[in-house]
Amino acid sequence: MADEEYNDVDMGYEDEPPEPEIEEGAEEEAENNNNEDVPDALEEQEKEVHETVERPRKTSKYMTKYERARILGTRALQISMNAPVMVELEGETDPLEIAMKELRERKIPFTIRRYLPDGSYEDWGVDELIVEDSWKRQVGGD
Repeated sequence: MADEEYNDVDMGYEDEPPEPEIEEGAEEEAENNNNEDVPDALEEQEKEVHETVERPRKTSKYMTKYERARILGTRALQISMNAPVMVELEGETDPLEIAMKELRERKIPFTIRRYLPDGSYEDWGVDELIVEDSWKRQVGGD
């Protein structure tokens, strides 16, 4: 039948690539290499991370109504999916009300990334931004 086409060597599954063969000298080279370059590279990367200079920000310190809406919606969704609540509850059960209370008390652990026209961006913590509660004015609150 097709005995001539059959090969006794098991090559594994068709989609699986064969394992690379290790050369005899490669194991000795790996043992003799002290990896002296690796610590220097890690130290340079750590320096770059720690050397981020706080430049003066270009964007406004006020939270926009779009940022507010997105933060409240995202946080309400998290709360509705049993995320830990960052404020003391006083009978609130509505996730949106709880998210609003967290925003008022500046307890939402989010960072807003504002992209600038030149391709760079600024990161603002929610606790750094000034929030105007326009919904209070509409309802006639304080």
